[in-house]
Amino acid sequence: MDTTDPDIVFDAGGVCHHCHAYDEAVRTRVVADPAQRDAIVAEIKRAGEGKPYDCIIGVSGGVDSTYVAYATRKLLGLRPLAVHLDNGWDSELAVKNIQHVLEKLDIELYTEVLDWDEFRDLQLAFLRASTPDSEIPSDHAIVSILYQQARRHGVRYILSGCNVRTESHLPPAWSRGHSDWRYIQALQKQFGTRKLKTFPHRNMVDLVWDARTTHWVDILNYLDFRKVDALRVLQDELGWQYYGGKHYESIYTRFYQGYILPKKFGFDKRKMHLSSLICSGEMTRDEALAELQKPTYPEDMQAADREYVAKKLGITDAELETIMRAPPKRFENYPSYENSRVVKLARKVRALLPFR
Repeated sequence: MDTTDPDIVFDAGGVCHHCHAYDEAVRTRVVADPAQRDAIVAEIKRAGEGKPYDCIIGVSGGVDSTYVAYATRKLLGLRPLAVHLDNGWDSELAVKNIQHVLEKLDIELYTEVLDWDEFRDLQLAFLRASTPDSEIPSDHAIVSILYQQARRHGVRYILSGCNVRTESHLPPAWSRGHSDWRYIQALQKQFGTRKLKTFPHRNMVDLVWDARTTHWVDILNYLDFRKVDALRVLQDELGWQYYGGKHYESIYTRFYQGYILPKKFGFDKRKMHLSSLICSGEMTRDEALAELQKPTYPEDMQAADREYVAKKLGITDAELETIMRAPPKRFENYPSYENSRVVKLARKVRALLPFR
């Protein structure tokens, strides 16, 4: 990690605050005791008795979510319902991987297909807002659908592929507001052309209700999860095929993370992913620096993706170039729950209280 994170802080030894946060997260969130893992699995099974599923999992076709599917079924003996968001950007390989893996694991799949015209307009609104977080619409919809399916089937547990070892070091300046429906609505109102009538979402009331009724478990923190081992298991046992990069199962994500973010904002998400692998001992710093000398992904594929993305979004290359050249903005530049006066006042009051 470096100063492309504008908020980064280094200590006297040159170690950044992300690495210190990683050490604290491993200490507090990674569960090494098998007895604790067995206890949470037993509770999930108990809560799911008499129901067709005992947990909900999200599947994108990527490494982490696919390994969750494998682990829940093969290692933990759970009965998950797999949920997938079809936002119009799945690669053919992603679709193939999802179908093949879930059939082999005997896991039922529910797919939510977004209204393309509505979602396309929302994606364009985020691009025109010029903030470095145009993946938020997909991320927000995915989580919303997971909770919706949990409520629909009376399931109390959602098991995610989020994990400390391979997904730390995320600077808030690079992406913020994933659960903030007010922020999403504000950008759509200012830069979009359509009303969001069908888009899956969670408002403040939903956030509070879901926190009280549904348990979110980052199950990979309960397992000895190592990326290289997971890749081998998925390929050898399930016939899963690799995409060449983290989250590249989505064409839009590949283009956004590999082209728009580094070229417009100077943000290379490989730095955070590689930093996580360094801290977890799966890669050396020299190996990571050598990896960063390579293009984010092949330049001929970047050119092809640029043409494809512009065409699918219904804009010209000149319009895309205008988006690329627009001055960058930040999350704080727009309305949100987090930036509201009420929340800011609540924070000030809380800071003055003797107990927190």
